[in-house]
Amino acid sequence: MTGLFITLEGGDGSGKSTQMGALTEWLEARGHAVVQAREPGGTELGLELREIILHRRGYIAPRSEALLYAADRAHNIATVVRPALERGDVVIQDRYLDSSVAYQGAGRVLDPTEVREVSLWATEGLLPHLTVLLDLDPAVGRERLDASRTRYDRLEAEESAFHERVRAAYLALAAAEPARFLVLDATLPVDALQASIRDRVSALLG
Repeated sequence: MTGLFITLEGGDGSGKSTQMGALTEWLEARGHAVVQAREPGGTELGLELREIILHRRGYIAPRSEALLYAADRAHNIATVVRPALERGDVVIQDRYLDSSVAYQGAGRVLDPTEVREVSLWATEGLLPHLTVLLDLDPAVGRERLDASRTRYDRLEAEESAFHERVRAAYLALAAAEPARFLVLDATLPVDALQASIRDRVSALLG
């Protein structure tokens, strides 16, 4: 594959969508073909799975939740991401397997190694060239969400301890793979964050 696969990770309210939009504009202005993707919900099948995972009423067993995310991921990679990378496009994706390790592994207290292995099997081992982690105190993230919406999904609505575990797991993942991760303080100005992301992407593009 000759394309570039970039993922954006972070807690709720960390600004992933804003940074994705800005990076897409910058890359397209420089002549790159960009595909935006997301998980869950980046395909027609994914939209159905997203509704189940995030908005279904009632209990979903943690392992069942993890497998639903993996199913969405397998289809997204096979039908959207890999074809784009094979064309030489830049794929920028909101959330990938690190989200499952953080949210279902740490948040739901499942074995993070097992969660990761399921995702690697589902995607035939595909890892991003770059993962941007927008690190944010969960309390700040909640304030941002409170100001922007009235409806919370199943994960956003979890208690603060859940989101603290998620944040700690993200930071541990980044520490374990420093070559893949770019960790940024999500409270910095949007333009400053974008400048740091562009610097790293420029280096990858050569």
